[in-house]
Formats: sequence, structure tokens, C-alpha cells
Amino acid sequence: MRAFGPVPSRRLGQSLGINNIPPKVCTYSCVYCQIGKTQHLNCERGAFFEPDDLAREVTEKVNELRKRQTKIDYLSFVPDGEPTLDINLGEHAERIKPLNIKIAVITNGSLITIEDVRADLQKADLVSLKVDATSRKAWLKTDRPHKSLDLKAILQGMLEFRANFGGELITETMLLKGMNDSPEEIKGITEFLTTLKPQKSYISIPTRPTAVKGVLPTSDQALNLAYQIFKETLPHVEYLIGNEGNEFGFSGNVEEDLLSITSVHPMREDAVKQYLKKAGADWDVITDLARKGLLIEVEYQGKKFYLRKLPGKD
Repeated sequence: MRAFGPVPSRRLGQSLGINNIPPKVCTYSCVYCQIGKTQHLNCERGAFFEPDDLAREVTEKVNELRKRQTKIDYLSFVPDGEPTLDINLGEHAERIKPLNIKIAVITNGSLITIEDVRADLQKADLVSLKVDATSRKAWLKTDRPHKSLDLKAILQGMLEFRANFGGELITETMLLKGMNDSPEEIKGITEFLTTLKPQKSYISIPTRPTAVKGVLPTSDQALNLAYQIFKETLPHVEYLIGNEGNEFGFSGNVEEDLLSITSVHPMREDAVKQYLKKAGADWDVITDLARKGLLIEVEYQGKKFYLRKLPGKD
């Protein structure tokens, strides 16, 4: 099936996925990829599915969901590979525009140096770019790109695309222990993102089995450090981990609410106290969550922060 879902996504709400690339054709062979090792490492764009066939399948799926009154917020190109390798990406987007649903493309950005790719991405309402590193050493180690790719050119291509893109731009940064999580690397990524000016910047860690054994999520301390450094200059920063269908806010269940919030944002100690007061609860809630191993305490610049214990971390 080339159309699947919809699935809940914190980035995209209810997202109907479109798989326009056969598994697993990609420009990268990221060490953390949950789909596994790239079988066809490639940078040449090609045609994989007929636009008529893909548009028909997506339209049938949308009509079926609409009959069931199922909400769809985005039609999302999020395949088992790199979506911009599809030379028909722009035509696919044009064919499904009459469905009057926003279109998203989740891309690693590696081909954004190509003018036609930038033109195709302009047809989307939302584009998500991967920015795992700004130093070549960390990029090679983390994303394992095709040998023909050049990181400096890719970053410049992202800036060129941003200058003309009228839709929503978001970024995602996957942090791995000992690979791209040093303070220097995090600061370099932050400086680039500050220039790129995405509407939202997401920080993620692997929560599922990775393509390469032994790849670990960054430490809780480094994760919090990244969040704090990002927040100094970026307008909207969130973690992107675990169950994306979780909405947070005061629902009446203090423990669930706190775990939901701290899976997205670290909470300062004073904010936690204020939240508990609002909920009519005391600090025993925090003590109990920590005892159960669900909540952890870290320090940054002399202040205490509380984070949800992340999936996949010991």
C-alpha cells in the first residue's frame, strides 16, 4: 500500500502517510534508522510509481476515511527511503492537491542542492528537514551519506530553499551518544538553525531498534543541554520521542499530565511546584514518579529540571 494511516503525529496531527519510494532506497544510511540498513544507497532521482496510480490510491483512501468521518490533517510523503529521490514528487503533490488537505514532505534534505528538488518541495505546505550535524565528522558518523554528497552544499541549499518557501518549515535533530551530542556540535547545529529560522525545531533520540547495533541515545544531561541551548535563540523547541499521539495539559490525572509534559519539555523545579499547586497535589507525586523510574532530575546552570525517563534508555 502506498497510502497508509492516518497515524497520530505531534508534528502533523492525523497524518495519512504516502510511501513514494520502495524500501530502502535512500541517500543516507543513518546508523539509527528504524527501518534498517539502506539497501540501495543512491543520489540519482528516478521514477518509482506512476503519478496516476499513486494519486488514485491516495484519493481512494481519503474518500474511504471521509465516509467514516475520520479526520486527516496532512497527506505526508514519509516513505521507506528519501522522498526527494522521486523525480515525480512535485507531480504527485499537484495530483493530490484537489483533495484540499495540507501536504507535508519529511526529507533528510540531502538533495536540496538541486533546483528541481527545491521546486518540488515548494509545492508542500510543510517541509521537515533533518539537521543531525553541521560538522563533517559528526555527519559522516551519524548519517553515513552517499559519497557524492557535500554537507556544506546541503546546508547552503537549505538556506536557499528557506528564503523562498512560504509554507511551514520544521527541523529534526537526532542526538546519539558519542556521535553528535558534544556541546560544540550542539552549538554548531543551533547556530545553523538560528540562521535557517524554522518555525519549530524538534530534538529526538532513537526509541526503536537501530540499523547499527550499539547505537545509543544521548544522555539525559546532553539532551537537556541541547534543549536549553536551542531555546536561547530558537522560538519553538520540543522533544520528539515516544508516543506522538500524547497531548499534554491538565486533564485531572497529575502523574499522566506531568509525564506527558516532560516527554516534550524539561520542567524547571519552580514550574513543577507551581503545576502541582494548581493541581492540588504535593511533591510526593514527583518522589513517587522518580522512585518508579519514570521521571529523572538533571541540572543546568545551577537549576534543577525534570524530564520523563525516555524509552530505550537504561
